Amino acid sequence: MKKNLVKILAAAGMAVLTMGAIAGCSNSTAETTAAETKAAETTAAASETTTAAAATTTAKATADLKGSISMVGSTSMEKLATALSEVFMEKYPGVTVQAEFVGSGAGIEAVTNGAADIGNASRNLKDEEKAKGVVENIVAIDGIAVVTDPANKVENLTKDQLIAIYNGTTANWKDLGGADQPIVVIGRESGSGTRSAFEELLKLEDACKYSNELDSTGAVMAKVASTPGSIGYVSLDVLDKTVKTFKLENVDPTPENIKAGSYFLSRPFVMATKGDISKQNDNVKALFDYIHSDEGKELVKSVGLIPAN
Repeated sequence: MKKNLVKILAAAGMAVLTMGAIAGCSNSTAETTAAETKAAETTAAASETTTAAAATTTAKATADLKGSISMVGSTSMEKLATALSEVFMEKYPGVTVQAEFVGSGAGIEAVTNGAADIGNASRNLKDEEKAKGVVENIVAIDGIAVVTDPANKVENLTKDQLIAIYNGTTANWKDLGGADQPIVVIGRESGSGTRSAFEELLKLEDACKYSNELDSTGAVMAKVASTPGSIGYVSLDVLDKTVKTFKLENVDPTPENIKAGSYFLSRPFVMATKGDISKQNDNVKALFDYIHSDEGKELVKSVGLIPAN
């Protein structure tokens, strides 16, 4: 009887110990879970705080930008500069972007003497311009299209044929397989970036025999469209159905062909600054940050150009 009582007490003790151990494990697990939950909540809260802080910083930076940006220069860059100005002012309501289109030479002169923040040029800068502290910032690559009136039957020109037309050696379309019709040679005014690039690429500096020298891309398009037997050169991004575009060496002037290097008439679009971008004011820096961003590159493509990088 006594032995049985001892066994019963021993069993009861073991049960109490076991229940205590189970309770201890349960409490430990609950505490661990609670700690993990607490840590996760703290991490999430920290992440939300960081995100909110970043958004606040961005909003503050946007709000802090005030004032204006002045761009002067190439008429060929009008489409890009106008689109860039509109989008940038939407992103930064406190900044006004003013753009004038008076030719590449005038744009470089304006940024050189401090009359403009940015000088737009549809050509590379000259050594003498760089010597005055002007920096060449290439933002896009453009093709120069050679155009004629829609009735012209000639479809393709070789490089040598194009040179012969512009230096006056070839003066009638019949010599190129077309109608017996005089060639009316149209070009841009002296100081135009498009003219400089066109003549440099063909090694025709000061050698072109122009019938008309016009002061804008739009004027060249209108003159070519309305003049039988005419030929002219314009920026790739302004092409429309009012004119006919030549193939050059059997290659169409497309962004793909220009990027591949198979179309030989191409030139840079430059947004020149007096000194490096890093030395410009915050508004100008933000403008360059935008055009170099992924969104900015898409904008460049949307106007028919190739991003520079």
